[in-house]
Amino acid sequence: MITKTTSMLMIATIVAIMAPLNVNAESEPAAPNTSFVYNINGAGATFPFPLIDLWRVEYNADFKNVNLNYQSIGSGGGIKQHIEKTVNFAATDAPLTVKERGLAPNTLHIPETMGGVTIPYNIPEIPKSGLKLTGKVISGIFLGEITKWNDPLIKEHNPGLNLPNQDIVVAHRSDGSGTTFVFTDYLATVDPDGWNAKVGKGKSVPWPVGLAAAGNEGVAGIIKSTTYSIGYVELAYAFQTGMTVASVQNGDKNKFVEPTIDSIAASAASIVDKLPASESDWSAVSMVNAPGSNSYPISSLTYLLLYEDLKDTSKNKEQAKTTLHMIHWMITDGQEFSHSLLYPKLPDNVVELSKKGLSKVKYDGEILWNYDVKTTSKTETKNSNIPDWIRNNAKWWADGLITDEDYIQGLQYLISQGILKV
Repeated sequence: MITKTTSMLMIATIVAIMAPLNVNAESEPAAPNTSFVYNINGAGATFPFPLIDLWRVEYNADFKNVNLNYQSIGSGGGIKQHIEKTVNFAATDAPLTVKERGLAPNTLHIPETMGGVTIPYNIPEIPKSGLKLTGKVISGIFLGEITKWNDPLIKEHNPGLNLPNQDIVVAHRSDGSGTTFVFTDYLATVDPDGWNAKVGKGKSVPWPVGLAAAGNEGVAGIIKSTTYSIGYVELAYAFQTGMTVASVQNGDKNKFVEPTIDSIAASAASIVDKLPASESDWSAVSMVNAPGSNSYPISSLTYLLLYEDLKDTSKNKEQAKTTLHMIHWMITDGQEFSHSLLYPKLPDNVVELSKKGLSKVKYDGEILWNYDVKTTSKTETKNSNIPDWIRNNAKWWADGLITDEDYIQGLQYLISQGILKV
């Protein structure tokens, strides 16, 4: 039977083997200095606002000397303030265009969460969610070409619903909006000869018909107060206000999919391994109309924007370090609050991509976080040579299957492989 002394030696040996190779690397950015009060300013997308606002509260509960002021003014407004360097960070559902990137060089795209754009409606005869709409029908409605709720193209996929002979009232955004970008990106994708040719995609577009309001909350307000209306609203807003929403035909055209956390996450599966580095061009990134039977087709990543060097957007180095820590918290610990507001958690590989981006952040040329992106892979490569009996040591010790002789042979093996130095 293995002795207590030998067990302790074995534990110490394994801990030494598994230790990171770069002892100078930091697992996360430095926490805010508690000697000062920090006010961090952000602005932009309404799409993730419910989650950002919850992060504001939860982060302050952990770091009471840090206050986040986030203005939900739309992605267009956020990008404008980012370009003008009047905020510590911005948020947008639409990645920077090539032109915008030229106006804001050295910008990092940090995915913060994912979401879906729902199609809510207010039809008294259909008080519950369940209306089924194809991409072509949605495009026809917003082009003003389908004007009645009992149009044959709508009835075709809704034979059991009481569709009234009433005029359709369209609601859309009046401000520059990432939600609009995602929605029009979808319409342009599913109807290239119609919507894309006549209107196109963007944060602002020349709407052919409809009533306009600012923000997701504004569009939601129109729909809630106007019978026979339809619009587009981020999932969290639709959920929080109890709106009825349509199921939308998926990219494979074999199923109508309800917007949920799971169906949005399914849409992300097709792009998460193809994302560019944070400092690269993101203008072509899109996950609308993604393949997959359960993929909700109007889904998107949403991003935080910040400069690689925070000197021009920060009062001092300590504020820059606090901004970095807060954003790192949002994409890691903060993800646990996502599901409560119907946002999927970021996939692990997207979080890792964002960490690599944050590791490039500087203040006046000085790197603020020494995150060694190679440490994990190097450690895993080294440790892949460790025998299974050491990897499974806890169970094997409990079962009394490891002897002193096993331990000695194991040490000799590790020394011979250069894994353990003596």
